[in-house]
Amino acid sequence: MSHSSVPLGTFPTPVEPAPRLAAALGLGPEDLWIKRDDLTGLGGGGNKIRKLEWTAGAALAEGADTLVTTGAPQSNHARLTAAAAARLGLDAVLVLRGSPGASRSGNLALDGLFGARLAWAGEVDQAGLDAAAAEVCARLRARGARPALIPFGGSGVLGARGYVRCGEELDEQLPQLRTVVVALGSGGTMAGLVAALGAGAVLGVDVGALADPAAAVAEFAAPLTTEQVTAEGLRVRRDQVGAGYAALTGPVAQALRLAARTEGLVLDPIYTGRALAGLRAAVRDGDVRPGEKTVFVHTGGLPGLFGHPDAVAFAEEGAAAFEG
Repeated sequence: MSHSSVPLGTFPTPVEPAPRLAAALGLGPEDLWIKRDDLTGLGGGGNKIRKLEWTAGAALAEGADTLVTTGAPQSNHARLTAAAAARLGLDAVLVLRGSPGASRSGNLALDGLFGARLAWAGEVDQAGLDAAAAEVCARLRARGARPALIPFGGSGVLGARGYVRCGEELDEQLPQLRTVVVALGSGGTMAGLVAALGAGAVLGVDVGALADPAAAVAEFAAPLTTEQVTAEGLRVRRDQVGAGYAALTGPVAQALRLAARTEGLVLDPIYTGRALAGLRAAVRDGDVRPGEKTVFVHTGGLPGLFGHPDAVAFAEEGAAAFEG
């Protein structure tokens, strides 16, 4: 695959102090910083833009006219793949797990706005989703189209290059940082950060997207660094998955409220909410300590909040009536 990249986002993203959130977590006022990768620009922003610069760039270099990718119904990656396709003058087909529901809000509404076509794969595992995407690509080729299959979550060695760049930005912005905390889904974001900053500097909070996310991180990171990277050598928390990827857990709901009410920061219920719940737990058990610079990577995902009925209901409960 070609290593051509195409500019899609606005970089470097800023790093902002979060003293009120730090205090609420039990850290010092200068200990916690937010890497605003929700402000990458295209399509509502989010971490997948960094990966798409590489994966969509390779697709363009290979002469593709259609981007095909997979995900859950509220996939941020699918939404941003559709946005990247629109920016680049390509078609997009999103192969999504499940079936059309009553609600088309959240990321699904934006998928439609960007002009993506949706192919529903039914209740399948990742292998079934991959097979459905391969079938879509075959049907497109039969019609004379030139599809490029973008991997699940945009994650792979190529997509992870985008987060090597993010790690380099952080090294320049906060050279004394000790820990970078990030949601761990399909593995590419954490892999790039590990390649740039070292395994000891990155804490990934598993969101339940893969059965073995640490293995994926090690696989994607290893070719991007001269250091040895193993799944066993990674810092990964797996205590925030709860009932599963789509479930809103109590600690995550608390994290959503905490970020909103201390810093006016909106997180999502699947990724960044779990990442903050994991950071909170890491402070409690001493893995992240006061006096050390910690960076929380805000990977975006705002539209997904509005596509998650439980999260919307929880947010609405917080609007108390004014009684004078």
